[in-house]
Amino acid sequence: MSNKNSILSELSKSALDNHAMPDIDVVANNDDLVGQFSASLKTVAGTLHSEGGLVLLQQAVDDLITQNMQVISLMEGIKGNRQVPATAHDLADIDYAVIPGDFGVAENGAIWVNQPSHRVTPFICENLILAISKDNIVANMHQAVKQVSLQQGELGLFISGPSKTADIEQALVVGAHGACSLNVYLY
Repeated sequence: MSNKNSILSELSKSALDNHAMPDIDVVANNDDLVGQFSASLKTVAGTLHSEGGLVLLQQAVDDLITQNMQVISLMEGIKGNRQVPATAHDLADIDYAVIPGDFGVAENGAIWVNQPSHRVTPFICENLILAISKDNIVANMHQAVKQVSLQQGELGLFISGPSKTADIEQALVVGAHGACSLNVYLY
């Protein structure tokens, strides 16, 4: 018997028996989901705008446009100054991208985004704006994953704050390899 086969034979003798996954009883605190979401979003360097809804969001976009910023909007009812381009390469100079989120997670400030158009949009823009309904905030990830649904070929992801890394000397750098800021508007 070769060394490889003898090692594999010994390993198979010491393999653990399969066990069922434990039942986890998750108690959700639904008292102040918006407050919890706001606090969690702040810890991941995001900013929540909980008042004013889509009217305030459109005003913010209009202000950005007057500052000569390039704004693309994938959110119905919000108008930017750039159309959705034919190819993702044409997104290289986008300053702000406005994208609808499906729901937010209070425990960690994450927002589920089911991205129907160019998949690079939330990563290639300089700044990201997400909009979610205040009625679509769940308490924790256990509840969140139950709401996730993707069709074959679709991209969906949780976004929690702007891009950041602490690889070098454990110093946190925001905007290291993606959006430099994240603003979330509740409507």
